[in-house]
Amino acid sequence: MGLTNLRPGSANKESSGRGNFERKFDKKLRFYAKVRDTVVSLAARKEIGKKKRLRSRQKKMKAYDLSTLGESLPELSAPQKLPHAINSKLNCKSRQRLVEKESKRLAAVLNHPSFQLDPLSAIHHHLESTQPIQESSNQKKPLGKTRKEKAKRKKTKHPSGTRSMDL
Repeated sequence: MGLTNLRPGSANKESSGRGNFERKFDKKLRFYAKVRDTVVSLAARKEIGKKKRLRSRQKKMKAYDLSTLGESLPELSAPQKLPHAINSKLNCKSRQRLVEKESKRLAAVLNHPSFQLDPLSAIHHHLESTQPIQESSNQKKPLGKTRKEKAKRKKTKHPSGTRSMDL
């Protein structure tokens, strides 16, 4: 009572003369062919997707094109010059010079007699004298009457607690 041919079709494989090595090799070849086909199809999808993204980027760039807006704006009378410190890059030497210059300036401020008497008023006075006066569009509007003021007026108009109803 031997156990032979437990799997269906196992006798056919053995009789075909192909060894285990050949079957594994064929299986690997089929797997690599599938992988190759998948890579090719993914690359094609990626190229199609890139073209679509490029087109949408170009449309977005057109939306951000503000050259027409710049042409319609009025020209400034004199171009404003930026300070030299902003234009130049800060390397080690220039940074060191800047630190020395600012430390001297700080020492001068700390030794100034008005700063020693009242630092806050000295800073306020300095800012008033150096900063340009800006005309703000949101000037203080006359404030409307508050609830408290309205309540007081109602009380003063009708000193007695009763009101007559005139229709």
